Amino acid sequence: MMRQKFSFFLPILVFLFSPIVLAQNTRLSTHNNIGWYGATGNFRLDEKWGFIAEYQWRRDNFITDKQQNMIRISGTYQVHPRVQFRVGYAWAQTFPYGEIPINRYGKDYHEHRAFEMITITDKLSILSLLHRFTLEQRWVGRYTSADLSHEDQFPYRNRFRYMFRMACPLKGESIVDKTSYLVLFNELSVNFGKNVNENVFDQNRLGLLFGHRFNRGFSIEAGYISQILEYGREIDGRNVFQYNNGVMANAIFNFDLSKKSGK
Repeated sequence: MMRQKFSFFLPILVFLFSPIVLAQNTRLSTHNNIGWYGATGNFRLDEKWGFIAEYQWRRDNFITDKQQNMIRISGTYQVHPRVQFRVGYAWAQTFPYGEIPINRYGKDYHEHRAFEMITITDKLSILSLLHRFTLEQRWVGRYTSADLSHEDQFPYRNRFRYMFRMACPLKGESIVDKTSYLVLFNELSVNFGKNVNENVFDQNRLGLLFGHRFNRGFSIEAGYISQILEYGREIDGRNVFQYNNGVMANAIFNFDLSKKSGK
């Protein structure tokens, strides 16, 4: 009973807290139509250890313009059947998309990121629940002059992320092979520590996806995503918020490389 209460308590805080943070009358807003497309490979080495490789191809105007490329790799350790620990590295390249580029000089910039993550899964009736807690150490490229062709500084930043995800099968009581399902998720990100300027609130992502698990090795998920992002700088004394709405699609591959699988 206590575990079920915990599974819903944090998500409620996220959904309630996000609008309060964003309730500013002096903000400057910009809007984009995005398309996020990705592939994830989960590699199981044995009962405890594994690794994950991900690629994200993110676009503006749904697909025609560049937004961001990201590669993320991580090692995983199964602490408990419902608890997994991950540690990894991510590289991202962000382009000057939209009416108001994130970079003040309208240039692309790179980011190097280390992260630690804990995921907790739970089951409530036919619902599969997931809580994901992520701590990131980020080195984000910055230009000190518009004349530069490459970043000359990489200031250090910290970010904390919490995601709640709920999946519901469209038939049956659990998501097994040849099962379609729906996914609802929300993720809130906040910055902290030095080098954080205007955006203690970093961003919020809300998504509603349709998924289908073909077998244990392959699933797809696609649907709607909404992203609200606050810039780390002001324009004419006003905070800048970016509102992105669009589509996302992911292919998920699972590979069992354990000795047991080999037999």
